[in-house]
Amino acid sequence: MNKELVKNPVFSVVGGDLRQARLANGLAELGYTVYGLFFDLDVYVSEQLICTDDMREALGKSNVIVLPLPATLDGKTVNSMLSTREIPLDDCIRFAGEGSLITGGMLSEEFRQKAEEKGVCTEDYAKREEFAVLNAVPTAEGAVAIAMAERASTVRGSRCLVAGYGRVGRRLAALLKAMGADVSVAARRAGVLAEAAAEGMAPLQISELSAKAGGFELLFNTVPAMIFTEDILRSLKSDCLVIDLASKPGGVDFETAKQLGVRTVWALSLPGKVAPITAGDIIKDTVLNILTERRMK
Repeated sequence: MNKELVKNPVFSVVGGDLRQARLANGLAELGYTVYGLFFDLDVYVSEQLICTDDMREALGKSNVIVLPLPATLDGKTVNSMLSTREIPLDDCIRFAGEGSLITGGMLSEEFRQKAEEKGVCTEDYAKREEFAVLNAVPTAEGAVAIAMAERASTVRGSRCLVAGYGRVGRRLAALLKAMGADVSVAARRAGVLAEAAAEGMAPLQISELSAKAGGFELLFNTVPAMIFTEDILRSLKSDCLVIDLASKPGGVDFETAKQLGVRTVWALSLPGKVAPITAGDIIKDTVLNILTERRMK
């Protein structure tokens, strides 16, 4: 990594959704030189942002390239919701200068190896602790918003189960409890369940779900592993709503749920959908943290 370049970063923000637009605008308004690539559709862009579709020129003049979250949906093109054009993912490496940095969300090992072979550094901002902690907030709020939109009953007084007690699970359980819900937390490890109990949640072993899931009106899954299998889905009440927040492949047997008539919502990438301004600012701050740390090395 060229330390001198990192002290004077020039950014290219490539593709993405409203989070990327907010990120690009925010960096430009802080006084950085920022190229915004492929914001073709109707979206606000700052006067300070240099909008272009010339990747060769923009990336050649940049030393920090920011890809979206996730960086790609198909492994071949950049995830680009604000453009009608396809952006080859490998072009981000091909046009990047040696010693530059590519950061993005959920970067594959194959992509990172290709970049390193060309002398381009990579870092996955979605794996950063500060990103994960802050991103859990819009995820939890978005999950509650879905529950409120999909049901005819209030969250207050509802019997809710949160499967998993990681960053998102903790924030979600606390939010539901603050809204007056009766909240239970399902997990495998005794220490995690003890922590949930200490916060006023009813602890439940995941192995007990088959016997007890039928007592809930709202089920939220945050575990990226198959938790809600056929035996559990069959035990649910007819008006129960299942909201899966886990990344692919998720934790719900959606095909079986459909056959059984269980209402499910697979709520992927919630921050970008329900709070793109906040989510974009979180990415911006995380990227700047990455540069600060690299500057100190």
